[in-house]
Amino acid sequence: MRQIIVATHNRDKVNEFRGIFSDMEIALLTLEQFPSVGAIEEDASTLEGNALKKASEVFRLTGIPALADDTGLEVRYLNDAPGVFSSRYAGVGATYETNVRKLLRDLNGVPLRRRGARFRSVLAFVPSPEGVEITEGSCHGVILEQPRGSGGFGYDPIFLPDGYSRTFAEMEPDLKNQLSHRAKAAFEMREILRRHSW
Repeated sequence: MRQIIVATHNRDKVNEFRGIFSDMEIALLTLEQFPSVGAIEEDASTLEGNALKKASEVFRLTGIPALADDTGLEVRYLNDAPGVFSSRYAGVGATYETNVRKLLRDLNGVPLRRRGARFRSVLAFVPSPEGVEITEGSCHGVILEQPRGSGGFGYDPIFLPDGYSRTFAEMEPDLKNQLSHRAKAAFEMREILRRHSW
């Protein structure tokens, strides 16, 4: 069976990828199995740059094809912030909860019609020193004034996707995995992996 390392320490992301790739003959490994890799600083100025850096570095250190993503929540009222800083919006050591609280504070008093946002995910797959594949997915919606739901992770409790009455945190995983930004990028990557040999 072919192997890919998912270049993240975020178990929630790994679980989403496992659900999306579950019917493929691919074993998804995690960085938990490669403690020598250590933390990779996400210091690029774009989602694409961070995803590519993580996948390239993990491949370089392990010799195993690596898949990495970087995801940002882009709020139009905030000039597309938090964007590339989404996971650390509330500062170094930020948690899901502190990031959500900061975003809600920054949007305090802003009417719903001006709280439009999109999640954007970029995936980078590095199967060889010379090879790289990039996919991207996005999902548009609005930022609610109060969190709703206990599922999902990150900003899911305050993100209401367009055309739906439930936040990502209120949806069952199968539905979220059909329409989320990461799912769209991953389903596109699935087709690339089907054609790829490594």
